Amino acid sequence: MKGKTRFFERGMLMLFLFVSWSLTVYKKFTLPSAFPQPIYDFKTNPLTEDKIELGRLLFYDPILSSDSTISCVSCHSPYNAFAHTDHKLSHGIKDQIGTRNAPALFNLAWQKSFMWDGAIHHLDVQALAPISNVIEMNETLANIVQKLKRSKFYRQQFGKIYNDGNITGERILKVMSQFQLTLISATSKYDQVKAGKEFFNEQEQNGYQLFAQKCASCHREPLFSTYEFANNGLALDSLLKDEGRKSITERTDDNQHFKIPSLRNLKYTFPYMHDGRFSKLSDVLKHYAKGESVQFKQDERLKKMVGLTSNEQVDIIAFLLTLSDEKFVFDKKHQFPMELLKK
Repeated sequence: MKGKTRFFERGMLMLFLFVSWSLTVYKKFTLPSAFPQPIYDFKTNPLTEDKIELGRLLFYDPILSSDSTISCVSCHSPYNAFAHTDHKLSHGIKDQIGTRNAPALFNLAWQKSFMWDGAIHHLDVQALAPISNVIEMNETLANIVQKLKRSKFYRQQFGKIYNDGNITGERILKVMSQFQLTLISATSKYDQVKAGKEFFNEQEQNGYQLFAQKCASCHREPLFSTYEFANNGLALDSLLKDEGRKSITERTDDNQHFKIPSLRNLKYTFPYMHDGRFSKLSDVLKHYAKGESVQFKQDERLKKMVGLTSNEQVDIIAFLLTLSDEKFVFDKKHQFPMELLKK
């Protein structure tokens, strides 16, 4: 009996420690009740308020680029669900034009790979891609470390968090991850409907039913993506000639496969597709309804979309707009940190 008691007590202690750890980890990370468990391992980078705030400072600071003209927010505006809408392709230093449309940044804890081609497999190193890209920021992590060490402002910021006050590349990347992990979009009308607090109108409900039949195999609820890779039947851009996932895996069956984006916040994240070729949702739906490329004959998921009537397309768009999350987009805790003005 004593052995069973001790076993029970140890079990309860482990449960208490797990719950305590979870509460600490999620203090600044509100896990939506309808969402699955995150993929990101918070034990390797536990969230703290100071680290999140430091990550926000760095996200908005152009010091990350070689000429101090481009910051992360240059391509990922909070008012566009951390995407951009003023041009199809990303712009970098010296107003150079990139090769892809900047994807929106939210619900990143549920994603196991990043970039349109999935070249990055962990959020903690994702920032290295735009930082080192010669068109985007054209900088090295080593140079950023030295610039931050020369800054009294950043020496103080790192000193508040780390006892040794040391500024390292790993710490820079991890605090930037912490800020991005807090970018959670889960308060749209759709979410309120699912919580029983609102109701779809007739057109939205019709669109929801059509969506479930035609679109949900790639854009699975509640994240509205599987975050896998797919060829969506787009014609190859003759100038960019972007092979997508194939450029990473070198597999011919990955040709023109791109990461399936979440459909949340489409109201704010135009233009659409990896190259920003469509400026309107209606253009996107027309592309799928026409089904003109060979992929539409080969892919069962794409076949479902072919032949959508104009009325069905309008109904689906009405539903998609219920995924717009104004509370997230205009949340002040994600916006420009006024502390940067004190640098």
